Parts: sequence; structure tokens; C-alpha cells
Amino acid sequence: MFSSETYKERRERLTEQIKSGILFFPGNNETPMNYPANTYHFRQDSSFLYYFGLDQSNLAGLIDVDKNESIIFGNDRDIDDVVWMGYETPLKERSEKVGVTKTKPFSELKTYLQSALASGRKVHFLPQYKHDIIIEFQEWLGINAKYVNKYSSIELTKAVIAQRSVKSEEEVEEIEKALEISYLMNKTAMKMSRPGMIEREVFGAIEGIALAKGSGVSFPIIFSIHGETLHNHNHNNVMKDGDLLVLDSGAESLLHYASDITRSFPVSGKFTEKQKNIYNIVLKSQLEAIEMIKPGIKYREVHLHSAKVIAKGLKELGLMKGNVDDAVANGAHALFFPHGLGHMLGLDVHDLEGLGEAFVGYDEDTKRSDQFGLAYLRLAKTLQPGFVLTVEPGIYFIPQLIDIWKGENKHADFINYDEVDKYRDFGGIRIEDDVLLTENSSKVLGKPIPKSVDEVEKACNS
Repeated sequence: MFSSETYKERRERLTEQIKSGILFFPGNNETPMNYPANTYHFRQDSSFLYYFGLDQSNLAGLIDVDKNESIIFGNDRDIDDVVWMGYETPLKERSEKVGVTKTKPFSELKTYLQSALASGRKVHFLPQYKHDIIIEFQEWLGINAKYVNKYSSIELTKAVIAQRSVKSEEEVEEIEKALEISYLMNKTAMKMSRPGMIEREVFGAIEGIALAKGSGVSFPIIFSIHGETLHNHNHNNVMKDGDLLVLDSGAESLLHYASDITRSFPVSGKFTEKQKNIYNIVLKSQLEAIEMIKPGIKYREVHLHSAKVIAKGLKELGLMKGNVDDAVANGAHALFFPHGLGHMLGLDVHDLEGLGEAFVGYDEDTKRSDQFGLAYLRLAKTLQPGFVLTVEPGIYFIPQLIDIWKGENKHADFINYDEVDKYRDFGGIRIEDDVLLTENSSKVLGKPIPKSVDEVEKACNS
């Protein structure tokens, strides 16, 4: 964990924004896989981690703004738990390490909260995403489980998003640690992948790296010869000569800060001419997007420029036609690039999105589009120093989508469907890096992972 001063300062900054009431942060519980004693790997709630730092289950953090005190509710292990789980440092000692001197048994949480409500005090809490915690809110605060998130505090949500969005130096260092793991994962996948292998053989090896070097993966690994399926979690295909692989993966540092990197590479170790042409369009789109990123620019502008680079490149190959600006304005490029350019990154791989993407990626000055493709842009608002975000354009040939658009003659002024049909079995290509907004510009984080055609082929054949 970070120093106690870090957590104290974070809580103090939050109380400067929320002037009164109680700020309530429940931690996560263990989640059973198939029976109560057999649980999934525990992952603490990110906002609890940010403000209270303790990475154990069955805890709740509370900031009483009016009394100017923080409390952690939880229990020490009894002897039965010690027998099965081992000795654990007492809660009071663990809490002192995050600057909290007051602890209470978990059984007193309900009484504390209901007493506050009875005296007319406001209890602020964030939108909840785990069903077991939502059900407990019914007990703690008397809110029907169906309506818990309707009573979440917009004031607290906006304050937490504003604070957590701007990363400190020590947070950036943690993201860099996660990226060190990503470097090993990607280099290993490029070296291992060969015709005749099953995807899961490589998938298992690179997930093992994330477990051995950090806290595991930051999201389920996407590794597939069917990269045209954006979130493809099937790993049972046999890799064949001529196939393209998309590896979209990330690791967590020991303090749970995430990386998120995508690389696309040929199973054979050598791009075909057709693959190289599409790959270089995506690469140019990504490099120009990164070059644009700086404080004060809306990320939507960067996304649209990236889309225009893709449309221009596809036009040069004969897949698109007409005026590029008009094509992008009408959304014709989304047949090939149907997702957003990127998202925030931090303690969550899609940082803070559990609190509401409308608050994280959008604001009063930036409203979401309803156009296919552009509607999926997770981050559109003006960028600020300290933001960390992903830049991940792609080109995909999705047969089902091609058939629908062709059948409707959709955007026929901009798409050459006869040429597109020649790429139906192409798959997809995505290239992604993680970028930090500095005071006046931006920088790509992490040790460079092979990205140019020559670098990727060299890594695949090393």
C-alpha cells in the first residue's frame, strides 16, 4: 500500500468537496464460485482501495465529515478462521497504516448508519455494482435493493471521479509496473504463437505471467485469430498459417493499478501484403492520435481524426470511396472501426466506469452521440493533465455486419462492397497503448512493445 499520509490526504481532499454528512464506502465480499467455501479470487472495490487501502474482504470505510473522523468497520479473524486462513494482523493495526485510528466491529455498521439517518444526516454513497452489496444496502439503509442506485450520491460520484481521474506520480509508477508485466506478456505471445497451436496454450502462458509478476490480469484476456469479434474470450481455435492474432490484455500491479495493451501479429511470423496494408493504416491512425493528445483537446476530436485516417487509408485500398470527411461525418467508417478510440485507465481497466460512464467520459459540454460506432466512445470530454487513457483504433471485417449493411445498401456512396467482400475472412487488427497527459503534452507509458511491421515480425521470429 501507499503511505498513510497518501490515504489521509485523499480523504481530506474529498471532504473539501463534500461539506457535510457521511461518506460511505463498502468494501467487497468474497464471491462463491459454486459453493460458499470455494470463492473466486478476491478483488477489492477500487474506490475503497483508493481511500482506505486495505485489500481484504468484509470491510467498510466511512468518513464522517461533520465529526472530522474516518472509521473502518470490520472484524478480526476468530480461531476458526485462523485455522483455515491463517493469522491476520489485527484490524486496528492495519487501519493505522492507512491513517485511520478508529475501528468498530462490522456488526455496529448498521446501527451507526441508521442513527445518522434518524438524526437527519445525509449518507452519501457511490453507485453499486455487486449484487450482494446492493442487497446489504437494504439492511444498512432500508432502501429496496431494486432502487439502491437511484439513491446514490451524484455529488459524491462527481467528486470521486474528479479526484481519481487525475493520477499522482506514485499512481503512474504503479501503472508502469503493470506495463512491465504487459511487455513480458506480449513478447511471450509473439514468440510462442505458431501454426498448429491452440490459442489456449498461449493464453494460459501469458495469464500465468500476470499471476507470477503481479495481481493477475486486469480483465479477461482477449487472444484470438478471430479478432473481428471485439471481446472474444474463446481460446479454443487452432492457429493456422495465414491467420492474424489479436492479443488485448492487461495486468494489475500488486496495488491493483491496471495496464491495457493490444497488439496484432501473424501466426506465421510474417504479414501478408494484404495484412501489412491494413496493419499500417491502423498504426498510422494510432500514431497520429497519440500525437494529437494534449490537455485542452476533446478526446472526441482525437477519435474522429483517427477515424478519418482509417477512412483515407481504406479509400486508397479501394474499400471506401467519396469524400473522407463526409464519410466519417455520416459514420460510414464504422463498418470497419465500430468502437471508440479509448477509455480512462487506473485502478480499473475502464477506470471509474462503474460510477457511470456519462460522468467519466462525458460532461455538460460533451454529450454522447447516438450514431453507430461513435456512440460506443467511452471517453469524449476535454482532456486534463494527469489523465491516463488508452489509444486503440482498429480495423475489422465482421461478415454479419457487412451482410446487413450491404443488404440495406447502407452508405453506398462511401463503401465499395465488391472490394469489401474480398476481405470477409480477414479478421481484425487493433493496436493499443496507454498514454499519460502531462502539463503541456502527453507520453506513452511503459517499455516500448513491438509495434511497427518490422518490429512485430522480428519479435515473432526471435
